[in-house]
Amino acid sequence: MCTIIFAFQKHPKYPLILLANRDEFYDRPTAKADYWEDAPEVFAGRDLVHGGTWLGTTRTGKFAAVTNYRDPNAERGELSRGALVSDFLKRNVSIRDYLEKIKENRKNYSGFNLLVGEINSQNQKIGYYSNRGNKIKILDAGIYGLSNHLLDTPWQKVLRGKAGLEKVLSKEKIEEHALFEILADRTPAEDKDLPDTGVGLEYERILSSIFIETPVYGTRSSTIVLIEENGKVIFNEKTI
Repeated sequence: MCTIIFAFQKHPKYPLILLANRDEFYDRPTAKADYWEDAPEVFAGRDLVHGGTWLGTTRTGKFAAVTNYRDPNAERGELSRGALVSDFLKRNVSIRDYLEKIKENRKNYSGFNLLVGEINSQNQKIGYYSNRGNKIKILDAGIYGLSNHLLDTPWQKVLRGKAGLEKVLSKEKIEEHALFEILADRTPAEDKDLPDTGVGLEYERILSSIFIETPVYGTRSSTIVLIEENGKVIFNEKTI
């Protein structure tokens, strides 16, 4: 997952509105979003290489999502980052306790950003942790953006996504097609606004748009998640 834009407690009907693009190699085996046979409460897509996921929800309003932290020169971890999402969804554990446990074992994973949350009639809370920033944050109400650096790092794709979501929220009705249009944005950043993450100028350009296309790698799915205050989840996925 490479781009996540979300609004927390900024809409009267949906305490969480989340937009996410998963970017991956086209030949990596993947299952579309569905309930899992081995964990019937989990609804998510599935990485068929390691068995985890990049974004998922449950019947009770829990959700989790992960993005990679782009740093090709860093040492790689031994464990799959997809398990960070699926383990939270399958376990009965508080957000704070789960992130504290992940923090203790942070060196076992390559660079990541992790969002975990619960939205229902008893609880509305979202936590964030990155093993590169190494600080647990419980988020306040707001509009947030996350790509392959720390939360709200002002990359152009993050700024464009947040501005687009803010525009959608300014209207009386949330229209899902307008949310998907944000995720379909192929506008690259200007060279002066590109980050330097160690992949070279050509790839910084390619990876700078919200929706990515190359011959072998790009946006594999676009997902909209809307969670009501009673925990009801709307999960709409487009696979590419």
